[in-house]
Amino acid sequence: MDNLRKELGLDENTPIPPDYNIPYFVHQDDMNKMDMSHRRVEKWLFVLCMVIFLALVATNAFWIHYENSFEDVVTETYSAETDNGGTAIANGDGSVSVNGESELHKNN
Repeated sequence: MDNLRKELGLDENTPIPPDYNIPYFVHQDDMNKMDMSHRRVEKWLFVLCMVIFLALVATNAFWIHYENSFEDVVTETYSAETDNGGTAIANGDGSVSVNGESELHKNN
C-alpha cells in the first residue's frame, strides 16, 4: 500500500482512491494463475532438459557403436632369403627361422 501511495504521490494520511483498491480474492486469483504458469514453464524446461540429455546419451551410444563396427586389420610383411633353397618361417615375435634354426640365436 505504501508503494501505491508513493506512486500516486499521496501522503500517509490521504486515503487511496476507490479505483485503486483491489479485492483480495482478485489478487489471490492472479497469484494462483501466476503460480500455475510458473509450474507449467518449469515442467517444459524439465522436459526439454531431459530430451537434450537423452539425445546426448543416444548420439554418444550410436557413435561408439559406429566406431566399433570397423575392424582393425594389421598386416605385416616379412621377406627372407635362404641359402641352399631352405625354408624360411617368420615367427610372431619378429624373428625368422631358416630350416628350423632361428637367426636370433646365431647373432647371440
